[in-house]
Amino acid sequence: MTTSSSMAAAFPTGRVAALAIAETLVWAGMFYSFPALIAYWEADLGWSKTELAGAYSAALVCSAVCAPFMGKLIDKGHGRAVLTTCAVIGGLLVGLLSQVQASWQFFALWLGIGVCMSGCLYEPCFAFITRMMGGEARRAITRITLIAGFAGTVSFPLGGFVAEAHGWRIAVLTFAVIILVVAIPLFRYGTALPAPEEETEERSTLPDGSSDLRRAMAKPTFWLLGVTFAMIGLTHGMVIPHLLPMLAEQGVAVATAVLAASMIGPMQVAGRVAMMAMERRFSMQIICAVSFLFMLAAIFSLIGSMAWPFLLAAFVFFQGSGYGVTSITRPVVTAEILGRKGFGSISGALALGFMGANAAAATLGAALWEVGGYALMRWAIFVLILVGATAFLTAMTLAKRERAT
Repeated sequence: MTTSSSMAAAFPTGRVAALAIAETLVWAGMFYSFPALIAYWEADLGWSKTELAGAYSAALVCSAVCAPFMGKLIDKGHGRAVLTTCAVIGGLLVGLLSQVQASWQFFALWLGIGVCMSGCLYEPCFAFITRMMGGEARRAITRITLIAGFAGTVSFPLGGFVAEAHGWRIAVLTFAVIILVVAIPLFRYGTALPAPEEETEERSTLPDGSSDLRRAMAKPTFWLLGVTFAMIGLTHGMVIPHLLPMLAEQGVAVATAVLAASMIGPMQVAGRVAMMAMERRFSMQIICAVSFLFMLAAIFSLIGSMAWPFLLAAFVFFQGSGYGVTSITRPVVTAEILGRKGFGSISGALALGFMGANAAAATLGAALWEVGGYALMRWAIFVLILVGATAFLTAMTLAKRERAT
């Protein structure tokens, strides 16, 4: 059986860098292109924000539903094909957005893009890396998220600049060309690796990862991690879309609110850098637990900023850095607690809850606002973070008991 060290040796730094840049570009072109261009679509096409956002939400739901299937394909040894094929088709669909004339066409294309996101964004990429590197995957995952954390920084200015100069149709074509011409070769290079030696043995007994997934689902820790990750996706997904109107309601100046929102992304990267400095001293499970403390501090800071505006800076720091490390802790903690066999199927199933919650978050936030305003939504977020933290601490405790027996 291949050791972790030999698998790590087969995964050189250059290939990790290639995957990191490829992930940055597909996130920028598929995921962040929507918020970067929605204002241009609304102005030119005349469709409501509800119609436009509905297409995006449907894409995220579709991505969540398809994630377990993509994970099974990766478990069967098709990770390279999944990542590259989904990136190719996704790039073509992004390009076809330039030709839409009717809302049903826009909706259908985003559904297709959602399917492709399930096969080429973080979850499938990390499943592939974990399968290839085993216990050494954490460093590669960290480095990829460090670079790909700037996807929004690429997408917003690029989309805005091209749309202002040449129109949004040329902007989506630009994103498509970047995916097809730059990201695809990088995916091909980054995934050109020999399969682990244990693949033949595993494939003969567990051809699609289903047995490993059933084994994992029989454990309470699987469902506790499902709740944990769903709460992370739900709370962050409620905060970000509503942040600007929430701050406007508090009387925060538009320029200040935009600055606060734009700094959350860089704080995510800062959190990952800090995590790299601390990972030798603390386990990833401890770091994950601390991230919940940071997210609790963030929502308290946001609540307190109504009376003390300077706490808005604390909110940005805690929310960005606390949420930022979760893209690393989720796959690593999953592997540590539930094992690496059938990891693609297991992580894909857990991603269904995370991504589904994230897709529903903005709508749930709006419903809470209608009932009790943003004050109710802020306190609901606080409670949901506590639920996630409790579920994770319980999962940690049960996992330790399993290892002790």
